[in-house]
Amino acid sequence: MSLANSESFIEPPNSADDSDDIASLPSSSTGSSVDDEEYLSDAEREWRESLQQMELLLTMVVVPYVGKYFGRKCAYWGWAKFMEWKYPVEIVVTNPKLYKGAGAVEAAASL
Repeated sequence: MSLANSESFIEPPNSADDSDDIASLPSSSTGSSVDDEEYLSDAEREWRESLQQMELLLTMVVVPYVGKYFGRKCAYWGWAKFMEWKYPVEIVVTNPKLYKGAGAVEAAASL
């Protein structure tokens, strides 16, 4: 057996019959494109569902709590500015420890 006539495992023999056989086989790209389309449609559907869930979370939970927090901050700030304008009084705490202690006693008494 000579090396020139032996078939190689690296390069398959080329003939006209091989190209006809390959052309007659169903194309794997058409089959995979259907799978790819199904995969993309499933992935896209799941992505849209995730976006809907995030939108619901934002509109039902996050936005109301953030609005409540900043609304109260704004209301307290505005009320403080209004009271300072309407009743210009200066409050001076001479003994901060006694002031904090009185506040703690009052808080404990209200429970």
